[in-house]
Amino acid sequence: MTGRPSLRFERSLLRERCTVLACADEVGRGALSGPVSVGVVAVTERTRTAPQGVRDSKLLSPEARARLAPRIRRWATTHGAGYGVGHASPAEIDAVGIMAAMRLAAHRALVDLDPAPDLVLLDGNHDYLSAPVQPSLLDAPGPSFPPVVTAVKADLRCAAVAAASILAKTSRDALMVELAREHPQYGWHENKGYASSAHVEALRRHGPSDHHRRSWSLPGCAVPAGSVPGSDTTSTIEQAVEGR
Repeated sequence: MTGRPSLRFERSLLRERCTVLACADEVGRGALSGPVSVGVVAVTERTRTAPQGVRDSKLLSPEARARLAPRIRRWATTHGAGYGVGHASPAEIDAVGIMAAMRLAAHRALVDLDPAPDLVLLDGNHDYLSAPVQPSLLDAPGPSFPPVVTAVKADLRCAAVAAASILAKTSRDALMVELAREHPQYGWHENKGYASSAHVEALRRHGPSDHHRRSWSLPGCAVPAGSVPGSDTTSTIEQAVEGR
């Protein structure tokens, strides 16, 4: 899909289903270390066109994302209904699994929005925000949140979702750069916790840190007995290499 994302789909939802729409995207799902993070930008009928240059964060350089992030925050505050970024730690991912951790991060991003949204738009085809119909012992508890609509490739065609992806990406990247000062051997200032060749080699040489997802099938590391296979470990390394 090419072209600039717009608010067309968001505005159709605002006309038909809600008055405040929270648009969300996650980053860090496939990383080997660091949190999983969810960004949210809330829009209403009065929300103006998104700042020029807004795209899915994966299509932008780090410099472009850094320039856009403050503009997005001003836009969401002045012309929208606010923004938020929430994180779930590696320890939480290990405890409850990646999907429930994404739910925790999304709840943390949404909880301070005022006015509260009455619908949430998620990128992709999976509703990780709503509580499962049949919860298990691994499901993270949390407050009740609005109904959810999902849209495949929303980060490419929906400007507010793309903006949310930029806020999530810049916030998580900043956290990883800070953590890299404590653990320079993993190269997090460059790979941001994903499975670069240098990161994988450092894991084999040094083992995992407290900021690694120890329940995952990390290179050179045994999965702890009794750990939660909540990271979908069959595809963990593939996702981490691709930066998802």
